[in-house]
Formats: sequence, C-alpha cells, structure tokens
Amino acid sequence: MMKLSNTAMVLAAGLGARMRPLTLQKPKPLQLVGGKAMLDHALDKLVAVGIKRAIVNTHYLPEQIEEHLSHRRDLETIISREAELLDTGGGIKNALHHFDGKPFFALNADLPWMDGVQPSLERMQQAWDAGKMDALLLLMPTNEARGFSGKGDFAMEPDGRVHRTDLKPPYPYVMLSAQILKPELFAPVPDRIFSNNIIWNAAEAKGRLYGISHSGTCYHVGTPEDLTKANALLETGQGWGL
Repeated sequence: MMKLSNTAMVLAAGLGARMRPLTLQKPKPLQLVGGKAMLDHALDKLVAVGIKRAIVNTHYLPEQIEEHLSHRRDLETIISREAELLDTGGGIKNALHHFDGKPFFALNADLPWMDGVQPSLERMQQAWDAGKMDALLLLMPTNEARGFSGKGDFAMEPDGRVHRTDLKPPYPYVMLSAQILKPELFAPVPDRIFSNNIIWNAAEAKGRLYGISHSGTCYHVGTPEDLTKANALLETGQGWGL
C-alpha cells in the first residue's frame, strides 16, 4: 500500500462570513473552542498521528493566521497565501508540489471534532488502501452532527464506498473535516478556482470514493450562536454528544 505523505494540507483561507461580526476582527480559524483556536485543534490532531509539516492556505486577515502559526514548534508550517480565494479544490491544487506525489491528509481549520477511544485520523491511516481508494473521507451520521443544518452530504455502503449522485437528499452522512486524497486526482481539473466537490465526484464515478464514520462528537461552528453553544457545552462538561 502507498505510504501517506508526512505533509498535510490545512484549509484556513475562508472569509467566515456567517461568523460575522466576530470575524470582522479575527478570522474564523482563530476563534476559540474549548479555549483553543480551531486551527490548533486541527494541527494538534495531525501532530498526534506523526505529521511533520502542514501547508496552511491563507487569504482573509492572513497576517493574523501567519503570526499565530509562527509560535508553533511541534511541526513545520508553510504558508500558501492566496491573492484571490481558490476555493477548497483550488487551494489544495495550488499546494500539490509539497506532497511529493504521495496521498495526504487535508483538514478544514474551522470544524472542530472530539475523538472517541481511537483518534479518527489514526483510524483513517489504518483504513487507507491505495489499491482501491482515491479518496477517503471522515463522515458523521447527519442526525448526530451538532450544528449542521443541511440535508447531509453522502451515503455510505457497508464496505465503506461513498456515493450521492444516484440519490436525492437528505443524505445519512455529513462530511466532517478530514480527508485523505491522492494528488493525481487534481491533474485533470483545468481550473484554478474550484470546489473539492469536483474531486469527490470524479472519485465516486470510478467507485473509488470511500469513507469511515467518526466515532466521537463534533460541532459545526458556523455562526456566533453556534460558537457560544459549543463552548457552553464544553464548559459544563456535557460535551457534544446527543
């Protein structure tokens, strides 16, 4: 099986529009959840599974994120600053040269989760099978995902295959925050600015889009109200379980 890169991608360039007015002064990845910046929640999880370097894309209030990262000593961070927003797929494609052609983790910097008994990134490492997978997504049952208001993102079969193009919403699973991707998925996409949905759809069409279900809890912190509720639950010790 193909080994994963020890470099990961962390997406931190978004505008955080739904989090205004909080994000008028501080970008969303630096908002505190449980006393820790959401960006650090993501980076800490990568460090825990042996990642040595993180490529972090920035665009909105980039100096704040870059200054924050300058204080980390447990992994190398490389900034991929975007003059214009490249969206999720374009942001990753812009940084592909850092991964040495190996599959890599890509995490959102603004969607915290709490692990179960075994860390979900560790479970993803163990589940990764390059022989049959082009992408592996961390998913959460839609009815257990705190803070999500949509109709889900995907369906998942017992063997882990993920699909949606053959179904109508609602879907039983939401995309949580983490994925493993093969870099060659991005080569056929000619655009500079595009959503990672393009990548997932291509992998699904080949029957090579897979997922695992998160065994812990999560909170989609999309608005200031969500941030208040997420932190209040942690402060009381109740956590994010339903």
